[in-house]
Amino acid sequence: MLVDGAGLWFRAFYALPESITAPDGRPVNAVRGFCDMLAALVERDRPNRLAVCLDLDWRPRFRVELLPEYKAHRVAPGGDPDAPGAGPGEAEPESLGPQVEMILALLDAAGVATAGAEGFEADDVIATLAARERRSASSLNRREAGVVVVTGDRDLLQLAADAPVPVQVRYLGRGVAKSELFGPAEVADRYSLPLERAGAAYAELAVLRGDPSDGLPGVAGIGEKTAAKLISAFGGLAPALEAAKRGEVSSARVASARVESALVAAEDYIGRAVRVVVTREDAPVELDRDDAIATGPADEARLAALAEAFGAGASARRLFAALYG
Repeated sequence: MLVDGAGLWFRAFYALPESITAPDGRPVNAVRGFCDMLAALVERDRPNRLAVCLDLDWRPRFRVELLPEYKAHRVAPGGDPDAPGAGPGEAEPESLGPQVEMILALLDAAGVATAGAEGFEADDVIATLAARERRSASSLNRREAGVVVVTGDRDLLQLAADAPVPVQVRYLGRGVAKSELFGPAEVADRYSLPLERAGAAYAELAVLRGDPSDGLPGVAGIGEKTAAKLISAFGGLAPALEAAKRGEVSSARVASARVESALVAAEDYIGRAVRVVVTREDAPVELDRDDAIATGPADEARLAALAEAFGAGASARRLFAALYG
């Protein structure tokens, strides 16, 4: 199980009120929510290996150089949205930062692995670790084979695969309790994409559709349905673009002449956006420990002391039980 750490603690922060505090008055809503959500996820999917993946650079230089507008609207006040890796960091609620440190301390004491890569986002960390599983497929036993990616970011649907090991994406768009598990078949069915390349086709769809949350404008006049139609009709984004140049998109009545013109006009943007949207599988990922779930926490006494100090005893116990019960 590969968990998008920031995605989960942001979700936890907004799911619970800041009035939930530790004995010393510090808000711990994200701490409690994160532990409860992670426990629920582990209870549901029962992984034997687990890594919480971190954003060591939430706005990587290589993506900003390709598209300066990438996440520019999220830069904290006083930051420079035009600078690669801009600003003092992503704007976040004032009380969340200290809670992230609490969460990481609890994970460390619990013995849960964290993974990160300098200069890369958590998405790239997850993609790289999933790729490592594919490359080591022949050495994995049946119980170990397979990856579940936990995220609220639809972009990671591009990782869905059946072989050489299954990669499924547990999408948290409607919360943990109503999460949906996507393999290639579910991605293809939900977005009307070709099954044989559903993951890659989803990334192409995201390029055309755009994503306001990441500052990606997409191609003017092309929404999700039109994007899926183009990709399915021509077998992919690159062949669809070439077909548009030849006038075949409109002549084949796949889309209007206006859409065809917009596609051709956006060729430069498409070329850059593909390299932004597609996750990297070559990130220099480092794990702070082995990702195998052990038989008990790394430091049970410290875990208990931290949980008490944070006023998160019940949540920590639930996570403990899910991992080691």
